[in-house]
Amino acid sequence: MARPALPGRRRLTSGELDLILGAHARFVAGEPGGKRCSLPFVDFSGLDLAGRELSGAELAGSVFDGAKLAGARFTGAKLAGCDFRSADLRGANLARADLRGACLQGANLANANLTEVDLRPGKVAMPHPSRGFPAVIEEARNGELDQATITGATLDRSRLDGLYAAGADFSDCSLKGAMLTDANLKDALFAGALMENAKVEGANLQGADLQGAIITGVKLSEANTRGAKLEGALDAPSRAGISRADKLAEMLKGHDQWVRSGGKQGARAVVDGEDLRPLGDRLKGLRLTALSAKRACMVGLDLTEVQLQGADLEACDLRGATLKDADLRGARMAGADLSKAVLHNALLALLPLGGGRTTPTVLTGARLRSAMAHGADLSGASLADADLKGCDLTGAKLVAVELSSAQRRGARGLVE
Repeated sequence: MARPALPGRRRLTSGELDLILGAHARFVAGEPGGKRCSLPFVDFSGLDLAGRELSGAELAGSVFDGAKLAGARFTGAKLAGCDFRSADLRGANLARADLRGACLQGANLANANLTEVDLRPGKVAMPHPSRGFPAVIEEARNGELDQATITGATLDRSRLDGLYAAGADFSDCSLKGAMLTDANLKDALFAGALMENAKVEGANLQGADLQGAIITGVKLSEANTRGAKLEGALDAPSRAGISRADKLAEMLKGHDQWVRSGGKQGARAVVDGEDLRPLGDRLKGLRLTALSAKRACMVGLDLTEVQLQGADLEACDLRGATLKDADLRGARMAGADLSKAVLHNALLALLPLGGGRTTPTVLTGARLRSAMAHGADLSGASLADADLKGCDLTGAKLVAVELSSAQRRGARGLVE
């Protein structure tokens, strides 16, 4: 029996919906017969639209309460005033979506892409209580994320001004440059979140958990942080660390020479425990084979195409680092933190030593929460006791990988 539509909203049959969404998918792909989806004030509550293409769709004022939307694509969609209460939006792409005045109370947005999303307060057009759609009335409403799960999501440069998100779980999220001014974030969880340069002026962070969060450039003094937990939060590099940047850069360039010359020039670098963040992208493309960087802070560094074969990166902090196309074969990374790191097409397989011998990449006990490792080669790697929650291993090579006691909840690309 068909479910009745909510008051003031229409509900489409499955046939009508398939026809409209099929034409929209062709529109997005630039194929013949395509037509943009325009379905404002529609009741989608409880429907299964997982993985569907809705980028750029006009859906303002619609209701998706309890809908299954995991992996759905809403890039640039018009979603102002929509209700997503308790919806499953895990891994959904909502980049640049207009969600002004939308309600996502209790929604699951784990590992979703909310880059540059707009969740500011808005004037929400509602169907007229007696005449229904298309007659509308307007009411003001803040964006709402209270009690939502947003773990591992990306909210870089998002507009969350005035957001109501009390008790929301932002742990391990990326909130770089996010606007959180005047937001109500009381008792919210930000443990391990990447919050560089987030704006929190006037925000209520009373009782919030910011343990282990990266708060470089965040002016917490301009927010209400009474009772907030800040143990282990990582602030900007110290003056001493900044003053050492040039010396460290020279050491690492010397290491690059040492590798390229087969040991005839330069010298092997040891940067154990150093804060390398002030180096920015100066390590990009270097040959750092056999580097010793135990317990080094490399948060957010651009290490694209860096060669780190056989490097000792034990307990290294690599949260949010870019290691795309990097060569990490045989690296020792036990206990390293690679949460939200980008490892697309990185090599973490066995390192040949000659004479038929090999050594594995060791990631025992490492954290790869919400890391992005599309197409990475982890053949023969040791991931025993590793934390892979929300890690995206789609298309990765996982032949003979050691995964005993690894935490895999929400990991993608793993065959159980």
